[in-house]
Amino acid sequence: MNDSTNETIATVGLGTGGPEVGVQGLGCMGMSWAYGPTHDEAEARATLERALELGVTLFDTADVYGFGRNEEFISPFVRANRDRITLATKFAIERDESDPFGRQRIRNDRPYIRQAVEGSLRRLGVDHIDLYYMHRRNPEVPLEESVGAMAELVAEGKVKHLGLSEVTANELRAAHAVHPIAAVQSEWSLFSRDIEESVVGAARELGVALVPYSPLGRGFLTGSFVQAEQELGEDDFRRHQPRFTGDNAAANAALLEPLRKIAEARGATLAQIALAWVQQQAEVHRLAVVPIPGTRTRARIEQNTGATRIELSADELAALEPIAGQVAGARYADMSATSAGRE
Repeated sequence: MNDSTNETIATVGLGTGGPEVGVQGLGCMGMSWAYGPTHDEAEARATLERALELGVTLFDTADVYGFGRNEEFISPFVRANRDRITLATKFAIERDESDPFGRQRIRNDRPYIRQAVEGSLRRLGVDHIDLYYMHRRNPEVPLEESVGAMAELVAEGKVKHLGLSEVTANELRAAHAVHPIAAVQSEWSLFSRDIEESVVGAARELGVALVPYSPLGRGFLTGSFVQAEQELGEDDFRRHQPRFTGDNAAANAALLEPLRKIAEARGATLAQIALAWVQQQAEVHRLAVVPIPGTRTRARIEQNTGATRIELSADELAALEPIAGQVAGARYADMSATSAGRE
């Protein structure tokens, strides 16, 4: 297995003027929300420490993950290693805790932003956030208001750098004109490539880094499950996503065969090849790319970081190229809050 557990990963600048971070980050959401319960919190905390040992320095959370509990969960680790990590969190999504995967409200107004940042600072136990994202875009609120409010937080020292999530190319350009944007976080994987149509080009043009979330297709690209409704618990977000249920799931599982062949030939895992593909998009598209796969175990973080040292050949890239175009089902049941829903 290709893990190289004793090697630290390389680093890259997170956008023009942004912080230097490991070329792979860690998405912390699943440690306390969305993917079922964390049965071993001690192992999850040990995973945070192991990630840092391996050179992972970008740790990503959001106020909506577990309704603040994810920020609280990583707080002790963040405070103990404050000068060694780049802390990212997000605002904008309001949900009803009694219906965590149901209807959401998107808030981009100035009063809400100021309220949200104070809540995150309190839960995280820090005096500033390194990278503060607008989690989703509400088109009814002018970007000048939203990004202007975020810029005020930079001027006040509460935030160091600004990020956006699931924005269109035009929205990115408009926001960047108000205040420099360090990173755009959007779904990007072998199964989800819609951002390549215009967002990636705009990010390259502006010197903005791409931070792909769900680079493993929410675990589907690892082969760990096929039918979400049958294999995953009631409190797992993936049961509500079209790609992982019914006929779509069976059709999509068949698309993993090229991935499987490459992994077997290299003595690697499916996850490593899928992550290597995402990491290699930095070279393909000539911009900084820092994926944030999530995991709750040290063994997985060792495998994931090992993927940063795999370079896929032209033939391997060609074999993987058709996958995204054949995927059945949308990324979300409601795509209106995504960049693709507004392009």
